[in-house]
Amino acid sequence: MSPPNPPFTTEIRPYGKAAIAEAARLIGEGLPVAMPTETVYGLAADATNGEAVARIYEAKGRPSFNPLIVHVQSLAQAKDYGVFSEAAEAAAGHYWPGPLTIVVERRADSPIAELVTAGLPTIALRCPKHPAMQDLLQATGTPLAAPSANASGTISATSADHVMKTLEGRIPLIVDGGRTEQGLESTIVRFTGDTVTLLRPGPINFEEIVRLSSLPANFSSGKIEAPGQLQSHYAPSKPLRLNVEAPEAGEWMIGFGPVPGHETLSNKGDLVEAAARLFEALHRAEASNRDAIAVAPIPQTGIGAAINDRLKRAAAPR
Repeated sequence: MSPPNPPFTTEIRPYGKAAIAEAARLIGEGLPVAMPTETVYGLAADATNGEAVARIYEAKGRPSFNPLIVHVQSLAQAKDYGVFSEAAEAAAGHYWPGPLTIVVERRADSPIAELVTAGLPTIALRCPKHPAMQDLLQATGTPLAAPSANASGTISATSADHVMKTLEGRIPLIVDGGRTEQGLESTIVRFTGDTVTLLRPGPINFEEIVRLSSLPANFSSGKIEAPGQLQSHYAPSKPLRLNVEAPEAGEWMIGFGPVPGHETLSNKGDLVEAAARLFEALHRAEASNRDAIAVAPIPQTGIGAAINDRLKRAAAPR
């Protein structure tokens, strides 16, 4: 995916009060910024702002909308967004702040944008240890979605120079906190009522988590539940038809640009707006009284490629 047009002039600023203030200002404007964490550099944006989250995907050139990790200041804040079992809370209390991401059921009243969770009923949460990310969380006062700060398909960044190598011109700011401590993405686990499941290995040993939780260990089935897993992860229960100019009888029409519908991803043909609305629109279509869903043509340019990738997966035979 090409950089935004016009491209940004990407600035590197050393971690400090001035850099954090500028990062907070940009995030308040709905833009993503690259930040050091103790694992790898992350591309942070306001997790409650769907269009800001869409700009993360736009900058990364991410080929599909997989769920993103939401970074929070504390367990108390995390519990505003997810439902923590006793075992999940114990793990957070033991390992946070640190390189452990915990996947739990999403709260029904959570303000987190649908695009962050990619249409799933779960949410991935982490309290980072790095002081720069903690400072930014405090300065913005909002949870931050932050996948790795690198173009999709390239190596994760463990320094500001690594970020610049693949994201120059795509983001306005990189906060330089030096080389990351771990250099490896966080461990991701999912707690259910009676098991703890490893979704992605990382710096924290899974066996330690199992011992702490006193729950039987389980391993991922391959179904998408967290970042770093690649198969299709959300599809409506109704048939889905793509590139439709006019709906057939019994179809809920999702429009785009000049093609109208029961609702539209973007009247003005804005792909960032369309990405932000995609999963909410699919949920509403599924809940409608129509038997099938139709979606207007979406351009393949820019973030449109990711939208089309998600829609093709959702429309695939099951």
